[in-house]
Amino acid sequence: MMTKLIALSAISPKEQIAKQTPQKIQNEANFQHIFKQALEKVSAVEHESDVKTNAFLNGEITDLHDVMLTAQKAKITVEATVQIQQKVIDAYNDVMRMQI
Repeated sequence: MMTKLIALSAISPKEQIAKQTPQKIQNEANFQHIFKQALEKVSAVEHESDVKTNAFLNGEITDLHDVMLTAQKAKITVEATVQIQQKVIDAYNDVMRMQI
């Protein structure tokens, strides 16, 4: 049992950080990719709503129901995104207030 403790303590903190760094970089890249995709989806939903609204105003689409559903979907998507943003900011502030 004691040899395991000695073996673990033999690894220097610099070695531990060096081993974790590639994984951390990979995690940051994954988060950035996922975040970018989510914002692109929100943008696409907003764009679809704008296109259908303009088409309805120009008389190209006569289905008001579809236009309203698309507009409501865009509204809900943007509201959810804003709420998520606020939760992330709150979590960041909580972490920054933690004492080490």
